[in-house]
Amino acid sequence: MRILVTGGTGFVGSHAALALLRAGHELRFFARDRKKLARLGRAQGIGILDACVGDMADASAVSTALEGCDAVLHAAATVEIGVARDVFSTNLAGIRNVVGLALERGLDPVVYVSTIACMFPPPGPMLTVDDPITSLATGYGRSKAEGERFVRELQARGAPIVCVYPSGVYGPDDPGPGQGTKGLRDRIRIAWIRTTGGTACVDVRDLAAILAACFERGRGPRRYMAGGHFAPWMEEADMVEALIGRRVNRIPAPPILVRGIGRSVDLLKRIAPAFDYPLTYEASLFLTQLVPCDSRATVAELGTGFRPMRETLRDAIEWMLATGVLPRRYAPAMAGRLHARDGRSR
Repeated sequence: MRILVTGGTGFVGSHAALALLRAGHELRFFARDRKKLARLGRAQGIGILDACVGDMADASAVSTALEGCDAVLHAAATVEIGVARDVFSTNLAGIRNVVGLALERGLDPVVYVSTIACMFPPPGPMLTVDDPITSLATGYGRSKAEGERFVRELQARGAPIVCVYPSGVYGPDDPGPGQGTKGLRDRIRIAWIRTTGGTACVDVRDLAAILAACFERGRGPRRYMAGGHFAPWMEEADMVEALIGRRVNRIPAPPILVRGIGRSVDLLKRIAPAFDYPLTYEASLFLTQLVPCDSRATVAELGTGFRPMRETLRDAIEWMLATGVLPRRYAPAMAGRLHARDGRSR
């Protein structure tokens, strides 16, 4: 099957591309930046033989990229840092162009990487694929909600769209790095907030396996949760302490204070857009209100699974240490092993 991949230079898309190649598919990458494609090829060892350069908001460019393809993985999205500018319009145009034009050409399946954010705040004790669509305030949140409404309307008419809903995505080899990686890095460097909620964590490699398993023609519209594992914040802090070999900071804070800090961070980003701290107001809602995700049908139908959270955290932290995303002094136990490994490899 020849598959058009959007977002292939990102965290989820690059891992999904590897999984698709290993499954024997041919790939065409669609990206805005040819240099990023070249870096992806070097970093992940992907032989990028077929690529189109363009913007997903450009219908003509998307149409050209779709020529000769059998299916699509739409993993591209602009994730704002701070105040939304063109995030909403770009993401929504991308969804409408890639998904809509693929269906017009008869491609099957059209796999769309959605997010649990479009069903947040959770209506019950567990997030499910049948939860109603909501809309958060940011451009990214609104774009994913409107995109979800668009694809669900098409699914209701029988369109062969497969929606996959990741929770927080963690793991090694993050070319961004993205917000999940930065959040884990900053918790290790600064502190865990002792509050309500917790973390729903899916390993990027497990998410990639789920996405690759969706590429089967003739099965019609489907929706799959990719929630991985859930842990209260202090349980995650305990796991990380055991891995890195030092105590982490833990700051008790009621939910109302956490959300107040998130609003303050948003204000700072309006004043100074370069201010890069992940605890936005939207992030504060996830931090204090997140619940487990029901991924049982995903495991049963696709034959996939989720590796232990401790393994995901270990591999993510080791990668951060090896690449300098996280200075080694923050993880003395792991840094020692990496140093010994570096010495043996010389």
